[in-house]
Amino acid sequence: MTLFTAAETLPFGVAACVMIGLGIIEGIGIFTAMSPSQLLDNLVPDSPESVDGALGWLHVGKVPLLVLLILFLLGFSMSGYAIQMFAHGLLGTYLAPWIAAVPATFIGFSTVRALGGLLAYIIPKDETTAVSNLSLIGRAGVVVTGTARAGMAAEVRVRDQHGNPHYLMVEPDVPDEEFEQGTEVLIVKKNGAIYRGIRNPHPALL
Repeated sequence: MTLFTAAETLPFGVAACVMIGLGIIEGIGIFTAMSPSQLLDNLVPDSPESVDGALGWLHVGKVPLLVLLILFLLGFSMSGYAIQMFAHGLLGTYLAPWIAAVPATFIGFSTVRALGGLLAYIIPKDETTAVSNLSLIGRAGVVVTGTARAGMAAEVRVRDQHGNPHYLMVEPDVPDEEFEQGTEVLIVKKNGAIYRGIRNPHPALL
């Protein structure tokens, strides 16, 4: 029984297959303008730009989550095979899968830490202009489509700190207030997919 067909290396083979599958799906997504990594990142709640603790150590928020997962699977599968190959050469038999999986898991996270940091450094610069949805709170914009009233949002164009435009669906924060097209609005909060705004009290913000 070879290294790649042994039952003791099955978890590492599965990890390698999943990694290859995710890589193929991501590659197809790039050509269809529906990147799975972007869809996954959109499902994750916004977090502060400077993430601390374990997530920051793993470069979450700096590198797409799907890429970090692929890096983990890469480190986990390759180190798992290496551990079992070394064990077989030393002991004449493979380790139980769960025993080999313990150090392989640590190596997988270390791979995310090392290669994720490299990717965070070399990722195209236009990625650095991405902003959190929550960072748009406190910025002013203009109603460009529709009339905003209680229970009915209108489209508001807001520019982020990089000058890039964002189109938000905004309702008045004051129930009996309405924003017609052309009204300057100050974004004050976010409830789900809908932002809340008030009339802009500081025209200089625009």
